[in-house]
Amino acid sequence: MIVAVDVGGTFTDAIVIDENGNIKYYKGLSTPRNPEVGLRKAIEELNVKVDRVIHATTVATNAFLGQLNLELPKTALITTKGFKDIIEIGRQNRPELYDMYFHKPKPLVPRELRFEVNERTLFDGKVLVKLNPLEIDEIAVRLKDVESVAVSFLHSYANPENEDVAKEVLSKHFNYVCISHEVCPEQREYERTSTTVINAMLMPIVSRYLESISKDIPSLYIMSSSGGLVDVDEVKKRPVQIIESGPAAGVVGAQVFSQLLGISNVISFDMGGTTAKAGSIVNNEIEITSEYEVGGKAHHGRLVKGSGYPVRFPFIDLAEVSAGGGTIIWRDEGGALRVGPISAGADPGPIAYMKGGDKPTLTDANLVLGRINEYLLSGNMRLDVEGARSGLEKLGDPIEVSYQAVKLASIEMARAIRLVTVERGLDPTEFTLFAFGGAGPQWAVDVAEELGIKRIIVPPHPGLFSALSLLAVDEKIEARSPFPRDVDSEFRKLEESLRRRMGTVDYFIRYVDARYKGQGWELTVLVKNDYRRDFEERHRAVYGYTLPYPIEVVNARVFAVRKTVKPVLPDPVGGNINKKIRKVYIDDWVSADIYLREKLPKGFRAKGPVIVEEYSSTTLVKDGWELEVGKMGFMEVRKQ
Repeated sequence: MIVAVDVGGTFTDAIVIDENGNIKYYKGLSTPRNPEVGLRKAIEELNVKVDRVIHATTVATNAFLGQLNLELPKTALITTKGFKDIIEIGRQNRPELYDMYFHKPKPLVPRELRFEVNERTLFDGKVLVKLNPLEIDEIAVRLKDVESVAVSFLHSYANPENEDVAKEVLSKHFNYVCISHEVCPEQREYERTSTTVINAMLMPIVSRYLESISKDIPSLYIMSSSGGLVDVDEVKKRPVQIIESGPAAGVVGAQVFSQLLGISNVISFDMGGTTAKAGSIVNNEIEITSEYEVGGKAHHGRLVKGSGYPVRFPFIDLAEVSAGGGTIIWRDEGGALRVGPISAGADPGPIAYMKGGDKPTLTDANLVLGRINEYLLSGNMRLDVEGARSGLEKLGDPIEVSYQAVKLASIEMARAIRLVTVERGLDPTEFTLFAFGGAGPQWAVDVAEELGIKRIIVPPHPGLFSALSLLAVDEKIEARSPFPRDVDSEFRKLEESLRRRMGTVDYFIRYVDARYKGQGWELTVLVKNDYRRDFEERHRAVYGYTLPYPIEVVNARVFAVRKTVKPVLPDPVGGNINKKIRKVYIDDWVSADIYLREKLPKGFRAKGPVIVEEYSSTTLVKDGWELEVGKMGFMEVRKQ
């Protein structure tokens, strides 16, 4: 059996589907300090014979956020003479222009562990000064208590000869050596060096984690940030590619299932216990980006460039805001009500969880408003309504505070969706909102109303959907080449190299990072036909115009894809529909019809106000909206 396990910031989810479409699942609180404990428990609770585990993890991200019970390994950096301070100098832009007290993030490698060597490769790949292996050997002897070494030489993307020599010497002394052209063969020395350092730091952390969880597991695959599965060996070499492992799975699932439903333009909306994430799918293609910052700050879902550590690697283009079920509600010094960015997480969690939390959260607010039941997980988890009410009373009238917090959170999540639509030249009103995560269906209608969206899809088991999505993800690895002279020829070379690595390949996906000659930054463009035409269409969509200048391809990028067998979800048969009625505060107190989702057959319809409860989530349908159960159990919520 193939078991999918998604370890999130608050919950750990596991799911398995047999050949007949029968589903077994588990949802439990995560163990942030030891995530492997929660993962193993989830697999044990399913009680099935495990042939393969597909895993989405936050271990790489958490390592830089200080949320794991470990320290980043001591890492050294070896670079070209004159460039050892590049990771400290970085870019000279000021991320927060009016913050008088802003400080750049502390360099990941202290100056005493940064070393220069006498070597030089020119921009065209010509080796001007060959590296002397003895110089590397002398540095290696001096590196006591260092666990990992990063090597980033000038212009190694054009010719990696000197870096290869350095790796050969260093590998005799260290278990973990990362050279820049193997992880980031691109221009821009700062970003490439930063990516290499981050990869080197993650190598021991991720390797130990994978070794600890892979015991007794015949086969293990990890979700990558770019939207595909990669094997353990690939992750150990380039762990930087799983930094956004968890959030990527749900977007791929939204793409796969929306295509089965005949929907081409979709916004994936994933709201869990800690954050809410949004991604766009245009014509059944997922939007990707090639830049990210780990450990940085976000402002209303927008990454504050320069606040973290740059990573140059393909990522699914996501906007993320601190709005999850565990997001804390508070008042600032001026008395204004605020929501986030701090989260109560899984430990101690919301007040209602009765685990010692003393700060009111969005989950507490929804509980007090009657939007969620006091018994979750099919009655296995009881929530403390009075405790939640008492916590909210410290901020004012609990109903008014809860209602205002809901509106503030909805506005914040709508901002995130605008980042992946409006700021990409897309109109959100032309999209269907695909809502999942434990809290996503609770908030979907509120968020849709903020954006003018008129159609929402809620998948089966929405609180487990990222885990379910893992079962629909294909194997996928990436290769790239900088400044290709002949783009089409370079694509073919990359495809051949990927075929040698993977063996069987079902198809390839081509991208270019391109710009008009003279521009400083490039766009990542999916190549469907001619890359020039595709680039100009993308440029027009994003910026509203094109330029009469030559087009320069900075990187040719190819993904090799090997298809996996997609899960089969049966149509719901339903059962004895036992409607209940509960007072719920939406815009005022109303009587809402309450249904159990597992009792609803295909074709069932109901008009709001309606609440549909199930094991992993709750769907809220407001007045003026209509719900219908469709094929495979997907619920469609439409504006009337």
